[in-house]
Amino acid sequence: MKALLILAVLMNLEGLLKTGDCTHTHDQVLSITPQTQEQAELLRNVSTQYETVLWQPVSPQYIKEEDPVHLFVPVNSSETIKDLLQKHGMTHEVLLANTNELVEMQTRNDSTDPRSSSSYYERYHSLEDIYYWINKTSQDHSDMVKVVLIGSSYEKRPLYALKLSVEERPNKKAIWIDCGIHAREWVSPAFCLWFVQYSLSHYKHNQDITNILDNMDVYVLPVMNPDGYKYTWTTNRMWRKNRSYSKDSFCVGVDLNRNFDANWCTEGASDTPCSEIYCGAFPESEPESEAVANFLRSHKDSVQLYLSIHSYSQMLLFPYSCTLEEAENHNDLLAMVQEAAQKIKRYYRNTYKYGAGAKTIYLAPGGSDDWAYNLGIKYSFTFELQDRGRYGFLLPPSHISKACNEALIAVKTIALRVIEKTQAPQLSACFHTRFCCLQDHYLLSFHPEASQSSASGGPHIGEDVPQFNSNKVSFSGQ
Repeated sequence: MKALLILAVLMNLEGLLKTGDCTHTHDQVLSITPQTQEQAELLRNVSTQYETVLWQPVSPQYIKEEDPVHLFVPVNSSETIKDLLQKHGMTHEVLLANTNELVEMQTRNDSTDPRSSSSYYERYHSLEDIYYWINKTSQDHSDMVKVVLIGSSYEKRPLYALKLSVEERPNKKAIWIDCGIHAREWVSPAFCLWFVQYSLSHYKHNQDITNILDNMDVYVLPVMNPDGYKYTWTTNRMWRKNRSYSKDSFCVGVDLNRNFDANWCTEGASDTPCSEIYCGAFPESEPESEAVANFLRSHKDSVQLYLSIHSYSQMLLFPYSCTLEEAENHNDLLAMVQEAAQKIKRYYRNTYKYGAGAKTIYLAPGGSDDWAYNLGIKYSFTFELQDRGRYGFLLPPSHISKACNEALIAVKTIALRVIEKTQAPQLSACFHTRFCCLQDHYLLSFHPEASQSSASGGPHIGEDVPQFNSNKVSFSGQ
């Protein structure tokens, strides 16, 4: 009888754990808004003295009154922290009641073969799968895709970039896009894969991407921080930095987006190795940031547009983040992100903030976009993709499609504006009116669809915005 009673209790306990009816059984994300300086200071102490992870803002120094704080709270700290908040009269909202469930959802049904499912681009993929995808994509599209090894990570993993090019010609300009500089921002590498597949499948079918690829090569680095990304799949989903070791500390990792030589390690970065915004021992101390910097230095005459993809918070940012001073072409950059944000709002009913990084969010020195701008790439941007905190870094796979389509329209809008502003006047005329210029003589290349478009006023830059449906994607050989 006693044994049966024990068995019944155990079975009931298992049911409670599975259904979540048992309180404090899961890791959670809380939203807390401090109303006073004292409450802000308390939150700074909580985020450093307890086993928690700040999601927003990224570092305790950015916590201030009346700004929401998103805090990941492991189950073993949950009761203590909630009691502490209550004791100091601070309310909280539970954004995510069960983060473990979302992590499982993000990694479920992970497929290695891009041909095995039409929804390949609507799922997250491990580092090994992404390497496989890079190899497979370059083989299947050898006429348009080349793999470029730009360096290796701290743990000696390769840093592969894909070069999308439809026509080799002297002095052709280029776009650079990097993803996954911060390990936990999984929707960022997902976008790089999405963008490559969209470009390959829509070239000669979509006017915007055709115009972009006809005028510029595109370099895409799907995972800039492979060691950290791997670590988020195997050990700690919330990891942000790379995985380098410091001889002076037991703490691991450098924030690669504080490691570039742009007002390096000033206000907005930290020289403490345990900080999430640790700037490293010196600028480009990390092999990952050094590899990107070396590549861009060697291609600075051709790369005219730099894009770094992050999450979350839905923002379109441009230099400067390392200082409150305005960039030389501030108005041009502002007009571009404003147009992109308006298009996202029009087509996808979603709102993105935009502006110079330091004035829009906070000072963040050592960033890749500021460094690229100072190098001479005067069209330099950082995109923060979905969402605004409902799911944060644990954006469900079902949201990938919309997040990537929003980013895609921003990339196309800005890229077309950059082409318009940087190409020679005769190239711009060829681009817009199908006239080809040769030694001051104009040769008209007739296209019926171009005539029809001209008769109706023609589509404006960025207006051609079909939503990319990955369910219609097929790989060659399928």
